[in-house]
Amino acid sequence: MPKLLLALVSTLLMAGANASAAHHERPNILFVIGDDITWKHMGAYGCEWVNTPGFDRIAREGILFNRAYTSNAKCSPSRSSIVTGRNSWQLEAAANHWPYFPPKFKSVAEVLDENGYHVGYTGKGWAPGVVKHEDGSPRDLLVNRYSEARTVAPTHEITSIDYAENFRLFLEDRDPGQPFFFWYGSLEPHRAYEYQSGVRKGGKQLSDIDQVPAFWPDTPETRHDMLDYAYEIDYFDHHLVAMLNLLEAEGLLGNTMIVVTADNGMPFPRAKANSYEYSNHLPLAIMWPRGIQGAGRAVDDIINFSDFAPTFLEIAGISEDESGMQPIEGTSLVDILQSGKAGQNRPGEQFMLIGKERHDIGRPGDAGYPMRGIVRGEFLYIRNYQPDLWPAGNPETGYLATDGGAIKTYLIDNRKNLETYKFWELNLGKRPAEELYHIGSDPECIRNLAEHPQYQELKVELEKLMLAELAEQGDPRTLGDPDYFMQFHYSNAAQRNFYEKYLKGEIGPENTGWVFPTDYDEKLD
Repeated sequence: MPKLLLALVSTLLMAGANASAAHHERPNILFVIGDDITWKHMGAYGCEWVNTPGFDRIAREGILFNRAYTSNAKCSPSRSSIVTGRNSWQLEAAANHWPYFPPKFKSVAEVLDENGYHVGYTGKGWAPGVVKHEDGSPRDLLVNRYSEARTVAPTHEITSIDYAENFRLFLEDRDPGQPFFFWYGSLEPHRAYEYQSGVRKGGKQLSDIDQVPAFWPDTPETRHDMLDYAYEIDYFDHHLVAMLNLLEAEGLLGNTMIVVTADNGMPFPRAKANSYEYSNHLPLAIMWPRGIQGAGRAVDDIINFSDFAPTFLEIAGISEDESGMQPIEGTSLVDILQSGKAGQNRPGEQFMLIGKERHDIGRPGDAGYPMRGIVRGEFLYIRNYQPDLWPAGNPETGYLATDGGAIKTYLIDNRKNLETYKFWELNLGKRPAEELYHIGSDPECIRNLAEHPQYQELKVELEKLMLAELAEQGDPRTLGDPDYFMQFHYSNAAQRNFYEKYLKGEIGPENTGWVFPTDYDEKLD
């Protein structure tokens, strides 16, 4: 064989070998997402009434993030941000809850699937809502569902899906050496709860809770509700531990990036579906033995859920242009993962935009409760665009923008009591047009400083920055179209015009919770 041809063949063979090696070396990704967990409620953050050895291990052997936020504290809009790398107001119909997901937006899981990854999920994926291709054919943003394996659940409100076993089956299906992306979408600790299960089955005690948030009354009902929530967090973490053990046994742990978080805050009044610290500020820990420098550190940079998609693309070696996704707003976290530095990694002052449009049923005309806000430094500023509306949903339909539970029932039953009225007002009452909180000293967002003379200049500064950034990101509301998000209908027809149907008696009290398609048996929100 001529020397030139031999050299060419050798070069091609080497290139193929390198490409093959690169394929095998691409990291795996295990994305773990709890359903409704506020940032404080993991052991690694100092919470002693939860049992989360899995999350705590991820934080200990990886990085614990102290300031991770979703732009929209509700299930489907938050998950939409994760899979697209865009903020809520950049997602058209997907800014709302229960939407028809716009076909134009490609998910990062679909991109990984197209680029050689074995992709799948168990439990709750992107939900709730309807997602189809342009031609109307079925589409799953997370590609392949693995939820067939079942187990005996410890309560009648915890799903029977065996998350860890489904992960094992997923791994069994992949080709040897093929990198994978797996989404473990726990349905816990979403409501409903088996009342007092935290004490009766979890071995917890009411005295375990060191402090009840100041916006709730400290009663046995409140403590039981919190411990029932904690018991379901424990269950979520139990399956995470099993998955870590499986990865270790298979020799896959070293080159797997494991991301553990939640989609929005706890399913309690003044938390989930609002725009407070207990709403948008979420737990986050990332572990990747071969890819993280300085394991065991805590990071204080503000992390946006839109940052996950570009992170996954970068570690998989896929450029944004190659992905075919709509322009990504988020920023890859790889620089932080590899810096080895604790505290704040990126220079300069950081901020996070948050907001919401329409979340739930229960207001006339299917109206939402539009809000925008900004977290910068130690302050949170919120603009409520329609303060004449009930933020938790209308009283006559049951405050349906707030999940039902022991605390909510107590607030409603005791709303006329002078001693407890303040709690009803904080959780279910109307709010002013502007709110400003010093979240460093007041993380529960109780003391509204918006009218305080000392903070007027800061308030104006924060609103100006917020509006400028929202305009740059193309937020229709900020650009002068306040009705833009109201044009999109609920994907579940039974929910449309719920308020009017309820008052006419067409829907009874038994329908005041979410109405689900008859072919879906899980407790999706």
